[in-house]
Amino acid sequence: MLSFILQINNAVAGLASDTLAAAQPAATGIQQAPLPPNEISLFDIIVKGGVIMIPLAVLLVLSLYVMIERLMLISKASKKNVTLLPNLKDMINKGSLDSARNLCKTVNTPESLMLEQGISRIGQPMAEIREAMDKSGSAQLAALEKNMSILNITGRIAPMFGFIGTIIGVIKIFYDISVAKTVEIEVISSGLYQKMITSCGGLVVGVIAFVGYHWLNARIDKLAHRMEESQIAFLDILNEPSSK
Repeated sequence: MLSFILQINNAVAGLASDTLAAAQPAATGIQQAPLPPNEISLFDIIVKGGVIMIPLAVLLVLSLYVMIERLMLISKASKKNVTLLPNLKDMINKGSLDSARNLCKTVNTPESLMLEQGISRIGQPMAEIREAMDKSGSAQLAALEKNMSILNITGRIAPMFGFIGTIIGVIKIFYDISVAKTVEIEVISSGLYQKMITSCGGLVVGVIAFVGYHWLNARIDKLAHRMEESQIAFLDILNEPSSK
């Protein structure tokens, strides 16, 4: 009887050991399986930047609005009418000054409106005609530059907001360290996120505003140069014997 009981115990022990050995690789396989990478969205990154991201977002939206609105207006104003000056020359030579003025108003560009001021003063001294056209051209260009200062200011203050966020992030890091009494990455990660994200956000907004400001100004300068050429061509038309 004793030998029978011992045989049963040995059989049970052997079965248990075989079961454990069979289960162990599976358990090991589960533990060694690679974990899926953590994904983080752009919105989550922005949120980690803290409250400083709110004024940066406002500056970004404002800058994009000004850029798009000014770009549409400047693009419309920069359209060149190659037949404008030849048509005006024919009308002036025929004495149809009212038709010439109406044509300028119909075209309705800074260049044509400047020429309209010159046509309306035909018969006066050339210096007065030039002065009237200069004033009209300056007024038209000033209208195109409206709200451009917003881009200039944004390009300057956005990096400052980012720097403020950096300082707040550093303060948060030291505060979290003083509370946790340790310098573990889990403790300082929140402050590091805020520090780096606000710095990046301020620079991105500042670069966008800076590039937009100078790009639009370059287009306005190009238009101003073309208006000067049109003014010279118009005064040459008035100096021709057939137009006197």
